[in-house]
Amino acid sequence: MDRTLEERAGAALNGKGWTLALAESCTGGLIAHRITEVSGSSDYFLGGVVAYSNAVKESLLMVKNETLQAVGAVSEETAREMAQGASQTMGSDVAISVTGIAGPGGGTDEKPVGLTYIGARTPDGEWVERHVFQGDRQSNKESAAEAALNLLLNALEGNARQRA
Repeated sequence: MDRTLEERAGAALNGKGWTLALAESCTGGLIAHRITEVSGSSDYFLGGVVAYSNAVKESLLMVKNETLQAVGAVSEETAREMAQGASQTMGSDVAISVTGIAGPGGGTDEKPVGLTYIGARTPDGEWVERHVFQGDRQSNKESAAEAALNLLLNALEGNARQRA
């Protein structure tokens, strides 16, 4: 039977002796849920923050107010700062962040519904991916969680590429 992304990422984290922290916004804890579905995930998963408001992004994840004012919560820069802040706040080796517009409302011409930025930080580097998902709210959240787990695995395996 094929292993899930979260099982494969957990095995990679265990193999490197690294720990993971999450900073989720539009996914609302879905990534943490998937990570904790894996037996033994407490060996590498430290925790996560669901930072829906900008105030929480600033206070718990150390996203700069200047960043939020200049480019908004849904941006490459915010995703990068969320991952950095999660890693620093929780003392993890690795962090994943997600910020986006799940829909159905909230989109603009510049930032449409489905726009999502996913950040990853490991001892080997930092990456941010930009996605525009085309589904309803639930499927956009599921697509974002799947893409985040893919980025996590690629970053751990040395296959991540800058796509933002």
